[in-house]
Amino acid sequence: MTETGQLGVIEELEVGVPMRDGTILRGNLYRPEGAGPVPALLMRTPYGKGARRFDRFVRAGYAVMCQDTRGRYSSEGTFVLFSEENTGDAEDGYDTIEWLAAQPWCDGKVGTLGPSYNAWMQWEAASLQPPSLVAMCADTIPLELTSVDWWGSFRPGRRIKWWLTTIAPDLRKRAGMTPPHVGPEAVKIFEEIEQNRWLDLLPYKDLPNYMPEPLATYARNWLADPARPVWRFGEKHAQVQVPNLDFSGYFDHCNGTIDHLAGMQANGATELAREQTKLIVGPYNHGGFGTRKFGEIDFGPNAEYDKNDIIIRWFNHWLKGLDNGVDREPALRYFVIGSEQWKSAETWPVPGVTPTEYYLHSGGCARPVASCGSLTREAAVDEPADSYTYDPRDPTPTLWTVKLFTLPSNRRQLEYRDDILYYCTEPLTEEVEIAGHPEVVLYASSTARDTDFFARLVDEDPSGIALEICYGMVRARHRNSWTEEELIEPGEVVEYRIKLGATACRFLKGHRIRLEICSADFPNHDRNHNTGGDDLAEMELQPAEQTVWHSSEWASRLVLPVDGNGN
Repeated sequence: MTETGQLGVIEELEVGVPMRDGTILRGNLYRPEGAGPVPALLMRTPYGKGARRFDRFVRAGYAVMCQDTRGRYSSEGTFVLFSEENTGDAEDGYDTIEWLAAQPWCDGKVGTLGPSYNAWMQWEAASLQPPSLVAMCADTIPLELTSVDWWGSFRPGRRIKWWLTTIAPDLRKRAGMTPPHVGPEAVKIFEEIEQNRWLDLLPYKDLPNYMPEPLATYARNWLADPARPVWRFGEKHAQVQVPNLDFSGYFDHCNGTIDHLAGMQANGATELAREQTKLIVGPYNHGGFGTRKFGEIDFGPNAEYDKNDIIIRWFNHWLKGLDNGVDREPALRYFVIGSEQWKSAETWPVPGVTPTEYYLHSGGCARPVASCGSLTREAAVDEPADSYTYDPRDPTPTLWTVKLFTLPSNRRQLEYRDDILYYCTEPLTEEVEIAGHPEVVLYASSTARDTDFFARLVDEDPSGIALEICYGMVRARHRNSWTEEELIEPGEVVEYRIKLGATACRFLKGHRIRLEICSADFPNHDRNHNTGGDDLAEMELQPAEQTVWHSSEWASRLVLPVDGNGN
């Protein structure tokens, strides 16, 4: 069906594109009325093409196709989730790119765009080197996907909701099952009625029993082999010939996308891909790019930007040849929380930072926050350890909304809990700016054979908000290897090195740098059952006594990547 839309946008709905195996994939096509041949942009998505509009891109002189991927919504074929190998999406992307380039209204140049899952599909297609692909904007997709994430824990909050409200509805419809058949209906049921039921379900390996096929099989495979890598971007970077524009957020659960920059700079298949891939990083969550406010957290007017404007400028250079300076801009632009400034560098992590150690101290009781332990540059001597009880039946809760997306949070909301240890500097007399991945070297013991430790870096503003800057965690059995398991001996003091997420922050004068230690973040991460068994397969939950040590022998410390160039 073809019709003329508003303001010169031509809509062609349900356009069929044949794949090499004869399968027809359908997309909605939007192009400028009365224009000669123009470049084409492609977004391939498993989330449904119907509600998306691309008028700004069309008015900027592009034809845009948004396509349902194989086995989704209007497209033929069988859907294969991206947790499986050989999904066929690389070939489908290649075929669609070349089909677009061959159309009479296209000038032969094609770009791809879209975040998250849609970004993964771009990387897949680009690895096959379609001749007509000129540039990508594949953003917010991590380097690898496993069901345990890179920390060694399953993340039920986001994953379960995604399975049940985003992937399952269309599969239920195709299978002739009862509703919900569309995402909004499924989200309403999940958020208003069934959320607690699903998040509290034990064991998690039973979840696939409540999913339609083929999702049930994919989820079952995922949970049965948690550490199985399937994406292998380390290999795919070497096959990609075109530059990519990426966006990343410090508070995005997919902020592992930040590592694509260094990967492409080192391994991209062409000089162009290595030298012209770009990254923009700021204080955003998944889908919140260019937003300055998240609830009570306000990052200031400089945090605001128009993401689509940046993307159009990117494609104007690469697909239209406009000399707008894109190729001369630094590889990295990153926002510094606190100073509200944008800075630039040529790679991430930012070069030239100095690892600076802040040691944990206390008199044997690092809670509540009003009588917290301290963080100082002086190493600890002989000091009593700090202890707390971690009970997986009452885990430290995640601070997020019913949407279950990670986001900036005010940690003061949890200061009533007695399962969090606090270590703070004195109010700063000089500003401290960091950029990179902080690390916590933690010496701890537990009464359990396996347990978790979380570390959170917090900017404590004397005016009230204690802003979480970044966090990291370690599952004891995976402390030495992501893929191998090694249980701990109860009571033994063990060294844990906890890499925190990417950040850039200036701690201002009068603020305190706070480190929090606890053992849960549920349901952002699954609860460690403390049994030493398979947390995904068992129902038993046991409390554990956790002890954090700081002494001349066990020097627990926070290591900050201090940027000496900050001013």
